Amino acid sequence: MSRRPTIRYLLFAVAAVATYALATPGALAADGVGVWGRTDDKVVTYWGFGVMIFFVLLVTVLSLIQIRTESRKERLRAELERLRPPT
Repeated sequence: MSRRPTIRYLLFAVAAVATYALATPGALAADGVGVWGRTDDKVVTYWGFGVMIFFVLLVTVLSLIQIRTESRKERLRAELERLRPPT
């Protein structure tokens, strides 16, 4: 068994813990003042709407890309069938 994957996983775990440790002070802000500033219901609601809009746009754009690649694949398949000699 190789030690290289074990070392890689260990380094990944250390990097993840370091990232969380650096992000912790922003998460533990006191009195509703965080990275964004004063957090109230309006800020949380707008942030939630922003997340929903982001994912709707992400799914829509990725679906359009997939439709375009599928249609290109179908056109190529039809062209190859047309050029194939009869058997």
